[in-house]
Amino acid sequence: MTNRLWIKSPIAILADGAENGVVIEGARIAELIPAGGAPSTPAQIFDAANHVVLPGLVNSHHHFYQTLTRAHPDAINKPLFPWLQALYPIWARLTPDDLRLATRLALTELMLSGVTTTSDHQYVFPRGLEDALDIQAEEARALGVRMTLNRGSMNLSEKDGGLPPDSVVQDADTILADCERVIARHHDASNGAMIQVALAPCSPFSVTPELMKGTADLANRCGCGLHTHLAETRDEDEFCHDRFGLRPLDYLEDMGWMGPRTWLAHGVHFDDDEIPRLAAAGVGVCHCPTSNMTLASGQCRTRELEAAGVKLGLGVDGSASNDSSNLMEGVRHALLLGRLTYDATLSHLDVLRWATAGSAACLNRADIGAIAPGLQADLALFTLDELRFSGAGDPLAALVLCGAHRADRVMIAGRWTVEDGQPTGLDLARLRAEHGHAARRISEKTA
Repeated sequence: MTNRLWIKSPIAILADGAENGVVIEGARIAELIPAGGAPSTPAQIFDAANHVVLPGLVNSHHHFYQTLTRAHPDAINKPLFPWLQALYPIWARLTPDDLRLATRLALTELMLSGVTTTSDHQYVFPRGLEDALDIQAEEARALGVRMTLNRGSMNLSEKDGGLPPDSVVQDADTILADCERVIARHHDASNGAMIQVALAPCSPFSVTPELMKGTADLANRCGCGLHTHLAETRDEDEFCHDRFGLRPLDYLEDMGWMGPRTWLAHGVHFDDDEIPRLAAAGVGVCHCPTSNMTLASGQCRTRELEAAGVKLGLGVDGSASNDSSNLMEGVRHALLLGRLTYDATLSHLDVLRWATAGSAACLNRADIGAIAPGLQADLALFTLDELRFSGAGDPLAALVLCGAHRADRVMIAGRWTVEDGQPTGLDLARLRAEHGHAARRISEKTA
């Protein structure tokens, strides 16, 4: 038996020169097969005649724990700051078991939408949740999903003029010590890594300047990524001006964050002079269209950012501001919001690029995000057999315009993790019941 697999004759594939499919060998892509072609050496065959094949989607910003507070009555119909203040007391009750279920559910939901690599920004650390990143790493490994663990942090609480309550923040020494521990235990810088680590202070309004600088120094010393929320809302602009006398990007530069290891969530409110500065520094931006629309935060200047050379990715953001962990849905929202912002020339190929190669670039990964020889064998396969696709002419455009939201098959590192629309080895009904019980419990305790 050969360990080569020919994914043969797809309806369409998002790769030039692969009209007759792609050959997988072990965990990598070995060959692209052009129209009328065949593999150079024998391979087993998976008949993809009913599938549209994409590179595995890459989600470059999320908050898994927020799956427990979706559409919460205390937080709906509010902008970011009041929304956060309504939910922090609930998130303060998170337990390790809660986070484990939230992580498992979010990873599964993402994978079912075609995601093969995800980043998660875990920044809430109530007492008892000190091992949050270890829990997330265990769950990602169990499901076989690639993940960037974002060791988030907050140390500027309400008593210091910040937004979060004291119960969910930590002191700077504790944070930096645990950042070093998490890097040492989980960060894998090698090609094909399943788990990597980034350091991720939550935002300018929840972290002190000393912690921002200390985190940047540690990330540079250890070779890790840097991530934070920036320029998401006008309220944040006002906070930075009132507290630091600076715009958010100027503050970030003063903290030593302007470099190619950094990617930022949202990036809605950059002005004309700031966009080329981001590009020159190699900073990436993760566009979160669904969240930005839900919280009425504004419209990311995607076209200007990409034209300037800024790495532009896509993220679902937290499930309490989305309220879904579905990146294919986010791809469609990015297209529709982009066309409303600009014009109808924004293409389905543009938004698919943001969700694959763009997000991979934000995470500083050159081994994923496209279908090409030598890259990791991460693929998402969709069928077009639902009523929503009937009559569609362009299969790739149909995935976006007709609203594909669930992959039929997903491959990560050469292994099928979703087959026939179901995650392998996972009881979805049990997960739904356990997660729903945890969500009700943490909400009831605050009543």
